[in-house]
Amino acid sequence: MTFDKSGISHQMLVTLYKELLKPRLIEEKMLLLLRQGKISKWFSGIGQEAISVGCGLAMNPDEYILPMHRNLGIFTTRKIPLNRLFSQWQGKVGGFTKGRDRSFHFGTQEYKIIGMISHLGPQMGVADGIALGDLLKKNKKATAVFTGDGGTSEGDFHESVNVAAVWDLPVIFIIENNGYGLSTPSSEQFRMKQFIDKAIGYGIEGVQIDGNNILETYKTIQSLAESIREKPRPVLLECMTFRMRGHEEASGTKYVPQHLFDEWAKKDPVNNYENFLLKEKIIDEVSIAATRKEIKQEIEKGLEITFAEANPHPDSTVELNDIYDNAAPAIIKPSSEKKTDKRYIDAIRDGMKQAMQQHDNIIIMGQDIAEYGGVFKATEGFVKEFGRERVRNTPLCESAIIGAGFGLSINGMKAIVEMQFADFVTCGFNQVVNNLAKSHYRWGQNADVVVRMPTGAGVNAGPFHSQSNEAWFVHTPGLKVVYPAFPSDAKGLLIASIEDPNPVMFFEHKALYRSISEEVYDDYYTTEIGKARLVREGNAITIVTYGFGVHWAMETLDKNKNISADLIDLRTLLPWDKECVENSVRKTGRIIILHEDTYTGGIGGEIAAHISEHCFDYLDVPVIRCASLDTPVPMNVELEWNFLPKKRFEEALKKITSY
Repeated sequence: MTFDKSGISHQMLVTLYKELLKPRLIEEKMLLLLRQGKISKWFSGIGQEAISVGCGLAMNPDEYILPMHRNLGIFTTRKIPLNRLFSQWQGKVGGFTKGRDRSFHFGTQEYKIIGMISHLGPQMGVADGIALGDLLKKNKKATAVFTGDGGTSEGDFHESVNVAAVWDLPVIFIIENNGYGLSTPSSEQFRMKQFIDKAIGYGIEGVQIDGNNILETYKTIQSLAESIREKPRPVLLECMTFRMRGHEEASGTKYVPQHLFDEWAKKDPVNNYENFLLKEKIIDEVSIAATRKEIKQEIEKGLEITFAEANPHPDSTVELNDIYDNAAPAIIKPSSEKKTDKRYIDAIRDGMKQAMQQHDNIIIMGQDIAEYGGVFKATEGFVKEFGRERVRNTPLCESAIIGAGFGLSINGMKAIVEMQFADFVTCGFNQVVNNLAKSHYRWGQNADVVVRMPTGAGVNAGPFHSQSNEAWFVHTPGLKVVYPAFPSDAKGLLIASIEDPNPVMFFEHKALYRSISEEVYDDYYTTEIGKARLVREGNAITIVTYGFGVHWAMETLDKNKNISADLIDLRTLLPWDKECVENSVRKTGRIIILHEDTYTGGIGGEIAAHISEHCFDYLDVPVIRCASLDTPVPMNVELEWNFLPKKRFEEALKKITSY
């Protein structure tokens, strides 16, 4: 291994050594504790320390780094107190996740580190969003994000690198090529010779380095970061290295040929650099011993603090309270009584436009939303007023763009992401349910992202453009799910969703876009999330519904004027207004729940269970659900209306009121 120390001061050469040695000594201690049963799991980076340490020291302290399991050197070079790291690994209160997550699954704004989730790949889209925020704010900063050779097979890798290339984002995509994805060797993962060849396909720069050479790693990343701060663009950096232990300790290394260990042991980053410094007389045996003693004392001191720390005290109130960022803003009242007749789509457009005017840090992203205005024209004319920096056409890459929305939020901005159709959110599902939804509970980071979801059937669009998939997200703690039925609520709830610091899945029924209208306040205002709307009042039965179902129910009641019903439009599905529904059921003694979603697993089952549990003494008849058939949505108009529950609802309503 050849070291080039040109351009690096004597002091920095020593610093690099100390920082390289620290994660190695920490790991050796952790492996000992693992054998003693004092920690439960460990992902070892032994043999790969030079990449993390080189990156951590090359990037500026105020620049974000998104590391992975084997990047302990990022955390130590950022000077996180060791007791906090140890507490994190032990699940103690002094860690970063209050014992709710383990190992390196955490982030910290204080140290500008954003940890990954177990699903490999999503961190790269998040890095795109962070870098986009810096680009738009003209911060002249770089972002570094890590992945392994195995992770590059994920779709997130392609999506994220492609977006960064198209948008010239200042991101260094660092690939730690250590030859194995858990036990799968490179020969079974890909056919290309080297990862820098992938850069050619994206039209970006690719650089390959010896990832075990601390000076080469440090100088390369420092140079790349300096360059992309001045000329923003992504770079793919392939770091050749080897994993000297298992993917995690329990998996072992029997699947790796011994000759590879023998070869790579000779390339050990710590030993080689230490020998180089000895040869250059920059350090000596005395200073090595002193450094090792100092680091080991720091480790023992940190462990002493951690072991003395209490475990988290379970408190369900605290747990539930931390699901959301509770700094939701106060309700905004319209400043005048002026109203204009607006269609549903007009109200959506009006709400977004006024929010963009109100908050200059809102970025809208989606397919065909710029000059084209989106397939439903919700953003028509926005480019002319707000410019292409804030109204951004995206490639077809739902996962990377939702991840980028989260990255923008991390960097202090707001994101509105349009799914062209709600059905297409499946391609970004992981980002929604595992990144956006869980981040505040896990490490206190809110996700200020609104995902707009044009949804629903009744427009003869078939199985892939008509699904009602709101129940997927109602099941996910940490999200808010909003579904307005009227233009006035569409505007007020959309603005409220944008003002809310939490992730909101905002469902908009396509069939309502241009079929209904009403008088809507012209001013900027919000409608409270989590509060239902009593559309009609009666005393014989409670009808609970939302979206298109509200209009079906109104039509049915107009045809059956002898039925006196409380018609409740939920408006928000998570959290839903239990108090409003309970009060109505206590009055009427009967309830029917209507939704366009399929019968099995729909939100109607949850509401029915809640009412049976909490209002049983007030019920005169069983709780009734009415929903679509348990099939995909058919395209043919006759088949589609047979699928939808409108006709069955009228029959069920008559039956239950005459029970």
